[in-house]
Parts: sequence; C-alpha cells; structure tokens
Amino acid sequence: MAFPLPRGITPPEISFLAEMEMVTILPRQRLEGLELLGGPVEPLLPPRRATLPLWLALLLKRQRRANILPPPWLHPESLSLILDIETQHQDYQNAFSPPPPLPGQPSLSERGHQRPVATPRYTPDGQRYYPSSPFLPQNVAQDHVPAGEPPALPFHWLEMGTMLLDVASDDLVEPNTVRRLLKELREVRTAKIRSGTDVLDAAATGGGGVALTGVGAMEIAEGRGFIAGVVDGLRRIGASKEQARREQMAEDMANGAYDATQDDEDDMEF
Repeated sequence: MAFPLPRGITPPEISFLAEMEMVTILPRQRLEGLELLGGPVEPLLPPRRATLPLWLALLLKRQRRANILPPPWLHPESLSLILDIETQHQDYQNAFSPPPPLPGQPSLSERGHQRPVATPRYTPDGQRYYPSSPFLPQNVAQDHVPAGEPPALPFHWLEMGTMLLDVASDDLVEPNTVRRLLKELREVRTAKIRSGTDVLDAAATGGGGVALTGVGAMEIAEGRGFIAGVVDGLRRIGASKEQARREQMAEDMANGAYDATQDDEDDMEF
C-alpha cells in the first residue's frame, strides 16, 4: 500500500531547502577550502568574514568553530519596523510587507514608477538563468544599509529565524525579543492569509485569485491546506447550486411552465 503524501512540498522539505541560504560567518579557526556541489568554499581565515550555506554555518557553529552574523532583517529594530508596516500601514492592512528586490532591481526607495526587472545570470557554458531563493544574497550580513530603505522579510524568513534561534541564539541581538517579534509577525501574517477568504469564492469559479506577494515559503506550505480546502468547499457548493438549478429547470419543463426564451437567456449568461 502506497503511503499517502500531502499535496505540495512539506514543511520539512522547505526547511531542507532553506538550509541552502547563504549567510555570513566569522570563523574562529583556520579551515581549508571545500569543494561542494553548490560551488567551492574559500578557505576560512579568522577574523576575515566568509559567506557559506546555512547548513555548513550551523555545523561550524555547533562545533564552536565559527559565529554566525545575523542578517539585517533579524534585528529587533528591523522586525519591529516590519511589524509596524504589517499592522499600522494603511497600504498593507490586507496585504503583506514588500519582499526584498531581486538582483538588478531598483530598491524600494528608487523604484518610483519604474517597472522592476531582474538581471539574468549566466552559467559557465553561456546559458542564461534567473536565480531565485534560496540562491539569492538575502540573508548575508551588511555593513551598510541604504538610508530610507525599509527592511524586508526574505522568502525563507520563518525557517531562517527558527534555525538561527535554535542553534546560534547567542549570536543574535536580544534573542528573546527577536523570538517574540517573529511569533507576533507569524500570527499577524497568518491572520491575513485566513482573512483573505472573501476572494476565494471568485477564485473557486476562476474569476479571481489570492494575492500572495511577500508571503514566505513556510507560510504558503502551512496555508495551502486551508486555502485549498476552502476553494474545494466553495466549488462543491457552486456545483450543488448548479445541479439544483438544472433539476428545477427540468421539473418546470416537465410541467409545461418553462419558457424557451428563458433557456436562451440562461445560455447567454452561462
């Protein structure tokens, strides 16, 4: 008997993919370079910073060979500002805070009326591609943050925050405050996803959709079951209403009370 798997990617699989995110570390020991599937890793020479995949950074942290520098958005001030945008900004009462720009896109303060356009990259054999998360530098430490540029949550913000709090909480600024703000952000954004059921009726009939711009990977995985269940329920309700209308139409035709012009109007509406 086959084991029934849930639809879509599962939360453990999303956490596994999030471990490919690039983070900044401060090595405490000299280590030789490594040849990984994702590319070579340069030798670690303290106190020079290095950029590594999250899984390798967590391994070195557990072995006390490196410290992890938190990304700019994982500071109490940045999380508080994002929470204020999510809860108090009028433009985001029913939407989510904007995601970070893709490579080559103008920043939020520079966009204006420009249309964001991502910059392609090229493989060693010359093939063009557009990188996506987790292969974007959205979680590396920054020495300088542009003035007027609000912080933004990356695609794997929930997984990144959880893993860094579990393994490298001593490297974070005020970890208890960060944990509380992440919990509040998760609750606020989950409530927004669940409150968007007013547009699911139109989505069930093909007349609309649910805007998920700025939603993280784990949030999509957690809300997929709820949204899909609501859409399927609305689709069944619509099918039952259509079946009842057809039965009523057939009954009227059998009783001789059905007008031919009404059939034409129904066909035109359909």
